[in-house]
Amino acid sequence: MLSHALFACVQQSDIVRLAMRHVSALGPYHAEAGYLATADGLSRVPGQEAAAPAVDDALMKGFGEADGPVPLPERSWTWAFGLRGVGGLLGYLLVSSRSEPDEQGHFLLASLVGLTSAALSLTVTRASQPEHSGELSRLRTERDTALRQLDTMRSEFQLQQTVHETLARVAARGGGEDAITQALYELTGLSALIEDRFGNLRSWAGPGRPDPYPVRSSTDQEEMLRQAGREAGPVKVKGRLIALARPRGDLLGVLALEDPEATADEHTVFTLGHAQGSLAQELMHLRELTEVEVRLHRQLIDDLLEGAEETSARARAEACGHDLRRTHYVVVVHWPGNAANSSFTRAVEQATAGSAIRPLITRRGDRVILLTESRPDDDAVYTALAHELGTPDGAIGVSTRCDSPDGIPRAYEEALRALEVRQNSRQHSGTTFFDDLGLYRILGPGNDLRELEDFVREWLGRLIDYDTQHDTELVETLSRYFDCGGNYDDAAAALTVHRSTLRYRLQRIREISDRDLADVDTRLNLQVATRVWKIILGGRR
Repeated sequence: MLSHALFACVQQSDIVRLAMRHVSALGPYHAEAGYLATADGLSRVPGQEAAAPAVDDALMKGFGEADGPVPLPERSWTWAFGLRGVGGLLGYLLVSSRSEPDEQGHFLLASLVGLTSAALSLTVTRASQPEHSGELSRLRTERDTALRQLDTMRSEFQLQQTVHETLARVAARGGGEDAITQALYELTGLSALIEDRFGNLRSWAGPGRPDPYPVRSSTDQEEMLRQAGREAGPVKVKGRLIALARPRGDLLGVLALEDPEATADEHTVFTLGHAQGSLAQELMHLRELTEVEVRLHRQLIDDLLEGAEETSARARAEACGHDLRRTHYVVVVHWPGNAANSSFTRAVEQATAGSAIRPLITRRGDRVILLTESRPDDDAVYTALAHELGTPDGAIGVSTRCDSPDGIPRAYEEALRALEVRQNSRQHSGTTFFDDLGLYRILGPGNDLRELEDFVREWLGRLIDYDTQHDTELVETLSRYFDCGGNYDDAAAALTVHRSTLRYRLQRIREISDRDLADVDTRLNLQVATRVWKIILGGRR
């Protein structure tokens, strides 16, 4: 519409004034003044706004026929655009702005200047050489070309604006990876996916999702990453358009579009490149959150192992998504030749990933310590860890059940004791539970009265309770029997009972305790338990 209006004007001054009125429609620009070339030099076209700062006309005359900046009070950027035709300079259009225009702004202003110049040239041609219809046709062709360029740029700008707005909404709503792939699919019409750096699928949007998802070999995966890493933007690799999410140089994920028919155009590449930046920000945010979470969890378990105050410990645990009101077990893992670094810790985490609740985990020296709600199943964790690390030469110690936070330091000592016994035994690899240590539970350093009482209750608890309820002396009978070296006659004499009475009592002891007195380890543990019960605990029931 503007081009038709310009070319419909008969007077050159009307053309310049019309162009000045439309400068502000192109963006944050203002037409300060317009000039026409005359025989006497430049002549200002009347009609500009009265509020405009004064323009030095003499300075404009000194420009010759060049374009360039014009110093103007209260304006950050002012530029003199030359209006030129076949015969040379036809005038100037003086435009100002708060800041220098971007590439698109320069293009739009240059297009307006070109249209204005063409219209001025047409009036000159009409006045001097009305018979030159060929020049008029050329000018009209230039006008049509400029209009088509404007239409193309407007369409591209609208598409890019749609991409920006869509992905900005995804980021603002915190939709995550699934929202990014869904937006990418809707914008391009191609199925979109996200993989981790190892080729495992994290998100898919659109049709054609493979089930099961194919797993590439490590060699193929590294080759794909190498090809995709050649360029900063998207790269075509085997029917896919691939972009790497690598903020700060760290490869965190792969964003791709399924394009087996090679239909992707410049708009598709732009959209994928913009989504690449959104994914990089999302994955970096997730990594930072994970690092903070790991640090908070590690600080919590470190404090619990040292004996943290119960109320504050429970509050901190709840903030970390961990319930300390449940029963817990302390597990200590040591694998010679594997320092307790991040890779070893990750291996332990993967080996214990079968638990419904993630354990709290920390490192101390060359050992990894876990606080978990579930008791490990025999050698299941050891077997998984041996497979993960590629060597069976490791040991795990597991504590007894702990029912409150203040018991965690004791459980930690139990797990350490179980680990020590395992590593000093003939079979030094495997898992040892403190429950199964028997006599070894009270032979280590740091044992207290509670530990001794627990040991006695484990081995003599049923007999002690039976004696209390029925006013019998089964524990005393067992103690005298061991003191006499298992001799029936000596034990019966010491107890002042008949030999048959002793046999009856020993049979009742077997039935009530469910212990095999003929087993060597059982006899040893029972004898130690009766000694502790009589000498250290004073025969208390």
